[in-house]
Amino acid sequence: MPFKIVRNDITKMNTEAIVNTANEQVAVGSGCDYAVYQAAGYDRLLEYRREKFGAVKEGEVFLTPGFDLPARYIIHAVSPLYTDGGQGEEGKLRSCYRKSLDLAKDKGIRSIAFPLISTGGFGYPKEEGMRIAVDEIHAFLLENEMMIYLVVFDDKATGLGAKLYPDLETYIDRNYIEEKRREEYTSDLMGRESVARESQEKRRFQLRRPGKRREEAQHLQPMPACGSMKEEMHDYDDMLANLEEKLEERFVHMADSFSEYLLYLIDSKGLSNSDVWKNAIVDKKVFSKIKNNKDYHPKKRTALCLCVGARLNMDETRDLLARAGYALSPCDMTDIIFSYFIENEIYDMIELDIQLEEHGLPCIIS
Repeated sequence: MPFKIVRNDITKMNTEAIVNTANEQVAVGSGCDYAVYQAAGYDRLLEYRREKFGAVKEGEVFLTPGFDLPARYIIHAVSPLYTDGGQGEEGKLRSCYRKSLDLAKDKGIRSIAFPLISTGGFGYPKEEGMRIAVDEIHAFLLENEMMIYLVVFDDKATGLGAKLYPDLETYIDRNYIEEKRREEYTSDLMGRESVARESQEKRRFQLRRPGKRREEAQHLQPMPACGSMKEEMHDYDDMLANLEEKLEERFVHMADSFSEYLLYLIDSKGLSNSDVWKNAIVDKKVFSKIKNNKDYHPKKRTALCLCVGARLNMDETRDLLARAGYALSPCDMTDIIFSYFIENEIYDMIELDIQLEEHGLPCIIS
């Protein structure tokens, strides 16, 4: 695989080159920049830049030795400071990736590791930064051969990974492995159903016995006070009204296609279309096809990514997928991982992609 997303410290990547997020002026910033200088040899690297390059404009790149790093070279990409997205930031960020890759190609470099340029202290939105990185890397690999790593390493990302991993393993065991066991022991199901029916009949008989009823009545909780009961009834009425409202909405949108229902969900959550396709890391052209053609059926993976991007819950996810002819399978590991993220409201496509990679599954992004 010529492109992989990994969770690692970029200064420890054993590639021919790594990319650093550099400043315009001869100054060491925070985050990735500081870590690279520290690992390479702070004074030597800073002096080399001062003597050889000086100030460099945003979007430009320059190359230095790796000094004490495992990597032979450091390509310094002068990263754009994000203001509001309307100051040419995207063009400069794309230039950082494009010119870094071209420089690596000119030097005969066969493997390179990128951070998510500009998404740390420079303020670029992470999902948008990821989309730009993937665009430029894929475009380069269409015509060139190089092993490219995109390294995700920050306190939030590593903390999230460490926190969710044990729970995710338990979730996979509970869903995937149990489903496999059910498949293996299908032949026993009829017998177990017979036992269950017999047990249920015994239970019904016990419940009908007067002595049993008196015994259970002794354990009943006392009736709440009148004021408390009124409050509970009021809450119950509110719940029913809310339920009826949601049911009416469902009836209105019952015949919606995938496209129509997705757009309805996006609007009902107060999101914009761009919020969703960026958060889902779905190509804008693909989203436009879905939006403009009510009968368009996306691939299942695209549909799953849009469920994450639109921050859907499990009911909404199942409903939306069904409109494109898909369902979440308890026998599909990818479906289970998506289900875990959606159930736990972890709407982070980068972390989800890393978990797919770590479980040996085809990645969404790379």
